Amino acid sequence: MPSPIHVTSEIGKLKTVMLHRPGREIENITPDSMYRLLFDDIPYLPIAQEEHDYFAQTLRDQGIEVLYFEKLAAEALADQDVKEEFVDRMVAESGYAAGLIHDVLKEYLLAMNTQDMVNKIFEGVRREEIDLPHMTLQQAAEDTEWPFVMDPMPNAYFTRDPQASIGDGLSINRMTFPARQRESLITEYIIKHHPRFAGQVNVWRDRNHETHIEGGDELVLSDHVFAIGISQRTTADAIEDIAKNLFKKSNYDTVIAIKIPHNHAMMHLDTVFTMIDYDKFTVHPAILDENGHVDNWVLHPGKDGEITMEHHTDIKEVLKKALNKDDIDLIPTGNGDPIIAAREQWNDGSNTLAIAPGEVVTYNRNYVSNDLLRKHGILVHEVRSSELSRGRGGPRCMSCPIVREDL
Repeated sequence: MPSPIHVTSEIGKLKTVMLHRPGREIENITPDSMYRLLFDDIPYLPIAQEEHDYFAQTLRDQGIEVLYFEKLAAEALADQDVKEEFVDRMVAESGYAAGLIHDVLKEYLLAMNTQDMVNKIFEGVRREEIDLPHMTLQQAAEDTEWPFVMDPMPNAYFTRDPQASIGDGLSINRMTFPARQRESLITEYIIKHHPRFAGQVNVWRDRNHETHIEGGDELVLSDHVFAIGISQRTTADAIEDIAKNLFKKSNYDTVIAIKIPHNHAMMHLDTVFTMIDYDKFTVHPAILDENGHVDNWVLHPGKDGEITMEHHTDIKEVLKKALNKDDIDLIPTGNGDPIIAAREQWNDGSNTLAIAPGEVVTYNRNYVSNDLLRKHGILVHEVRSSELSRGRGGPRCMSCPIVREDL
């Protein structure tokens, strides 16, 4: 049987994608919690949901099957023993491995039907929601000004990051910041227990690591070439680890590691660099030097399970060789204007989702970048973006491809 996950390029016609519709977790962001929850602003949920529904319908209108992360999670927990194990681990990863709060929180969640329970885990649990008869030592030792016993997961609508499809498998990622680390626990249970995936999917790297990797840094350039960002959220040793696993267990023989600035504005490779056609990429000019170069390393399998590594700076030449192309068209965000490029990159002008070769979904607010894409022969589907963009992620960030057609 074919694998239920099959992604051998960034641009093959998209057949199935996983999204998460933002829920009440967005309304649990406050000015005091934004930094901890990795937000710069507070989206207005009703409009964010309308925009997300428009995005999902745009994909459906192109014949793409849309799966929802939260629904897959509930379906994966149909067995009561699996559900109880999941809740126990989720409560532990929320800071309560044992004790009264652990027991009360677990009982509170398990009393709900499964979908409501999953939604509540995304939403977060406030202190006053659970019945604690007296203050515990654990509570006394905590910051009692913090209103949650289980933090919300408002970043979950960026489904690209907790996992990444690569070939007939995926990585289930150990993410960098505590605010997002529990998201990939949900992925683990979907892959292990959902009937659509259970026992049928290769896991190239699981979440049980100290080193970090996130899906926004992972780009599948072809059926044997994989690119990854050395970024704020993906470490060099994690890159070497996944490269070794891919070389050993899959058809991938080339990994291109690209260094980008380690800051919040450029948190992942796909915020500054995406593939949109056989020979076309978007690029934020700020990652390139005056010669159009950026530090990158090309990894190949070596002897005895080791890897070879070569340093380069001319990314166009590296891509031409890896993809066997005569030329590579790097299309600059904001047409290269230093003000427009910075503004539109902040609003995810480089974060394009390719749904077929030369066909992308973008935010409508990045009109300079979108017009430039059209001038380069790209078909652009624009989606609404006033509230979703406040989370600092675009159409690629909000989507996890599950199946693409081969090129």
